[in-house]
Amino acid sequence: MPEPRERPDDAGADDGHRGAFGEFGGASGGLIERTFRERIILVGLIQPPATAESVDESLDELARLVDTAGADVVDRVVQRRQTPDPATFIGKGKAYELRDLSELHDVDTVVFDDDLTPSQQVNLEKILGRTAIDRTAVILDIFAQNASSTEGKAQVMLAMLRYRLPRLRGRGFSLSQQSGGKLGARRGPGETQLEIDRRRIVRRLHRLEAQLDEVRRHREVQRKSRSRARFAEVAVVGYTNAGKSTLVNRLTDAGVLVEDRLFATLDATTRRLHLPGGERVLLTDTVGFVKKLPHGLVEAFKTTLDVVLEADLLVHLVDGAAPDPDGQIAAVRSVLAEIGAADRPELIVFNKADANPAVADLVRSHPGSLGISAVTGAGIDELLAEIGARLRAMTEVTELSIPFARGDALAIAHREGEVLTETTDEAGYRLRVRLEPAGRARLAEFVVGTVGGGRIEA
Repeated sequence: MPEPRERPDDAGADDGHRGAFGEFGGASGGLIERTFRERIILVGLIQPPATAESVDESLDELARLVDTAGADVVDRVVQRRQTPDPATFIGKGKAYELRDLSELHDVDTVVFDDDLTPSQQVNLEKILGRTAIDRTAVILDIFAQNASSTEGKAQVMLAMLRYRLPRLRGRGFSLSQQSGGKLGARRGPGETQLEIDRRRIVRRLHRLEAQLDEVRRHREVQRKSRSRARFAEVAVVGYTNAGKSTLVNRLTDAGVLVEDRLFATLDATTRRLHLPGGERVLLTDTVGFVKKLPHGLVEAFKTTLDVVLEADLLVHLVDGAAPDPDGQIAAVRSVLAEIGAADRPELIVFNKADANPAVADLVRSHPGSLGISAVTGAGIDELLAEIGARLRAMTEVTELSIPFARGDALAIAHREGEVLTETTDEAGYRLRVRLEPAGRARLAEFVVGTVGGGRIEA
């Protein structure tokens, strides 16, 4: 049996949400300094079609999340049920067993791998005598610790308030305001503290939504500016801790924070990248995804994830040393579908070839993919060449016929696009050029056809 460890005097106060994860429910919204590491029990539920192996893998990831949040896992419990119990998620008998195990290990918090309803959370905390939270609360706590920019903090707080609103609890009339009126008037109790708290949260939600709408408008202006500059956009997406920031630093010297932990960076970083063919593109590092990523976080981070929707190409970076790379690919694609980016062109890139020689097998089993090491630089040249080739393939090749007297139009063609071939005939200059829509519109009077599928279409 583990020895009980010392805590601050107020660490065990029964405030409904105590300790490292308990602060999530406080006014600070989780942005607090931890003075000790909590002891945690993890709980998973095996329900069809899930298997014991898949639940165990999910609990392994939850353990890494808990460690990132600043707590220690001392045990885990798995329950097999056809469906979750509506009142206690795992069943009343199992909940009492979990209470005894929690007392044995002197744990502070019990973390469930699946979402708990507000009523389930209340019932479990009554039985367990300690805080019960779910995976969503852990992820929100990590995001709260790691958010650094004003936008990132606003997005995290928005997700937290949306999560907290249906979970507000009070003591009814004991928290009501003093009733007004003349002496002896029978007017009943005033407004409860719970109602006041709910109204305050709703007001703050509206302020944050307005703030993020303003950020979205600014991003739209910036996006239009980049569009006029005719830069293709490439977004690096992938599972958390797959090495996205390391790759962006390798390619652009962006100086993005790199740490071997989950969700180390939350803010999108965009840098200019020069490809071997001379093209200049904008490369963006995005927030990492994870299995069972809370829907509220996806909604809150849509402002940041808009860059994925606008990208010409997604570099989907996969941890080649992970136990289940295909599961990570599926999780990322699920989030991409949720934000409406499932149709974006995608290049699968397996990272960490230096740590796992089996990356070569993964590349063979996923046609069109590449294997690299963002740490050593292996495969980076091939990656850059493939990005350039795919972007060029997406740009329509336009056939132009420009009279000799129109040197200005010839200059526009060279300035606005990528000239692939240039010859002359009796009519003037004959060019094949990759042009963006704006450039094609400026040269519309000289267009004689487009190149598609290897032929000229008049």
